[in-house]
Amino acid sequence: MLSFGNTPQRQADALAERFRIIRKQQGFTQAHLAERSGVSLSSLKRFEQQGEIALLALLKLAHVLNCLDDFEKLFQKKEQEVGKNLDQLFSEDW
Repeated sequence: MLSFGNTPQRQADALAERFRIIRKQQGFTQAHLAERSGVSLSSLKRFEQQGEIALLALLKLAHVLNCLDDFEKLFQKKEQEVGKNLDQLFSEDW
């Protein structure tokens, strides 16, 4: 089955590509960034090639590249909506 829309894999690939561009712009080799972040070189390579990485490893890499604050916005809108919906649910009479 073909999917033409947005998919998790497409997002992962796009994220990995943006990451690779920033890494190179900041002058880091994969080996140097892996050493500085404490993330294994194999994990970093897998991320850049396949878009696969553990969340904590990604956060460590983002920290070294001064991009950690970019994660602040992730899920914020959804979190606010969930809180609003929970408030509505608990304010209803049962």
